[in-house]
Amino acid sequence: MEKTLVINYREVDICRDDSTVLYNVNFDVAQGEFVYLTGVVGSGKSSLLKTIYGELDIAGGTAEVLGYNMRSIKRRHIPALRRQLGIVFQDFRLLTDRNVRRNLDFVLRSTGWKSRTERAERIRQVLETVGLADKQEAMPYELSGGEQQRVCIARAILNRPLLILADEATGNQDAESGVQTARILYELAQQGTTVVFATHNNALIEQFPGRVFECRGNQLISHQGPITTAGADATTTADSSATATAGAAVGGFPADTPADSPAPDSAPGASPADDIPVATISHTSQE
Repeated sequence: MEKTLVINYREVDICRDDSTVLYNVNFDVAQGEFVYLTGVVGSGKSSLLKTIYGELDIAGGTAEVLGYNMRSIKRRHIPALRRQLGIVFQDFRLLTDRNVRRNLDFVLRSTGWKSRTERAERIRQVLETVGLADKQEAMPYELSGGEQQRVCIARAILNRPLLILADEATGNQDAESGVQTARILYELAQQGTTVVFATHNNALIEQFPGRVFECRGNQLISHQGPITTAGADATTTADSSATATAGAAVGGFPADTPADSPAPDSAPGASPADDIPVATISHTSQE
């Protein structure tokens, strides 16, 4: 059966501040795949992720994300793309003046969920998924770093995204908490959600196998699968090929920024939210 590509980059160049971060990038990710993006700090991981959600322009090549041409996408269409994405940042970005339930409810209301009952049920579902069913009324400062990151994952899956981007999601956690976070993301991929997980923690790759791409020397290197370690034989992405896993998910953009396009059919009572500038989701985590 022909694979459905969620991300399809061909000979892509990525630049920042007039310098090339990555060049000749070939990057295919199929529906339901769990893919690692590795590399040292500053190697280009975050820059690559930013091109996927439209925060950073692509300088050359062809690039498609969820059917959108990222070379020609108009800024007014970026919110519609982001409604199909879930983003998990390293630095949590929880609203510190409200509890977990209200953090999640804020996102649902911002993305068009009108029914209080339906919002409450969805919040219960996602917190149960990440093992925090008893933390609805907890304030962020009352949670450990690992628990805060699991709230961020719950926020990212509120609107059932097709694609989750995790940018160093275990970077601020101890080893045990990092494993918990990786396990949740891995299980989401097993259920059909595509996950791109940027990390420099190679131990996680051994525990939760997936295809591995490495940012190194301004290039994206593909480690051919099946992969159980980041030290496997590698080739440049010009020779890489994706493996497909069947799955289905309904989109949403549950990061901490509302969007201006109509909410997906899966969000009951959905309606357009106010326009939010693209810059409001830029983040400070290192590549």
